[in-house]
Amino acid sequence: MTDTSNDTHTSDGGLRTLDAADVFRLLPPAAAADALADALRAGLDPERATPRISVPAPDGNELLLMPATAEATAASGSWAGVKITGIAPGNPARDLPRITGSYLLLDGATLLPVALMDGAALTSLRTPAVSALAIRHLTPAEGPLRLVVFGTGPQAYAHLDAVCAEREVAEAVVVGRDPAKARPLVAHAEALGVPKARTGTADDVADADLVLCCTTARTPLFDGRLVAPGATVVAVGSHEPDARETDSAFVARSTVYVESRAAADREAGDLLVPLAEGVIGPDHVAGTLADLANGRATPPPGVPRFFKSVGMAWEDLAVAVALHRAALREAGGVSET
Repeated sequence: MTDTSNDTHTSDGGLRTLDAADVFRLLPPAAAADALADALRAGLDPERATPRISVPAPDGNELLLMPATAEATAASGSWAGVKITGIAPGNPARDLPRITGSYLLLDGATLLPVALMDGAALTSLRTPAVSALAIRHLTPAEGPLRLVVFGTGPQAYAHLDAVCAEREVAEAVVVGRDPAKARPLVAHAEALGVPKARTGTADDVADADLVLCCTTARTPLFDGRLVAPGATVVAVGSHEPDARETDSAFVARSTVYVESRAAADREAGDLLVPLAEGVIGPDHVAGTLADLANGRATPPPGVPRFFKSVGMAWEDLAVAVALHRAALREAGGVSET
């Protein structure tokens, strides 16, 4: 990335503010995935990234702090940032979003704030961008995919958008607890041009090329023995060591990739539970997102591929910088070489 630290503020020197509409308008999912790939190919090491900080909040809620600095994001130049995220499980019953938050982007040299972004929107862009980058390397580029999506919330919609931007999708099957919420996602798939879209059940994973797990589930969503050899499963719903969306049987028979081994060892219940059960060993992870992006890992044929994401602060910073630069270009205030 080119250093544009002299062009970080609005024309009047104030703090640039990006709301949810700005976030989704300024950076398509594929461009967000490109920003992540650029960071990894420029030498960013996710193993050295600052861990997520979790703070218990009233009423069973959780406050997450996710800071990242220039030292942990070499490809982002002299930037720093922090995302403050609230997780309020009771909010949907109040007709409020489950995930709230803000992202503050700072100039790395001065630590002056330069942009304030909608944190929930940034997460809804960043998380599927991470998945999309993994999908680029774990699914075949030729031929349409049969897709199964677990979940009906914002991440399910965002992941469907991201997958359709990366691959041709022949069929999208939506599996949700509430059919009334699943049907609008089916309609969204049809609006994206997917020729066949419907609601389904967990058994539909048997015919899937790609399975997306975008839920708040704490126990496995499907029978992992049903997943076909060569199919890919992406799970993004949990960052807690005792919660998982996939079962031990699936993890044991899969080639596993993660964002970073250190983060997975802290937070990936999909891996930590089968590890505690003795179903897999400590060396079961085959590679990382950096390995995939840099061509250091090639998935073997004949076995399922599993990408487990927990979400990391370096990803937020890389996408936030790309968003800020897109905003500057739109305003005519950026010069890049």
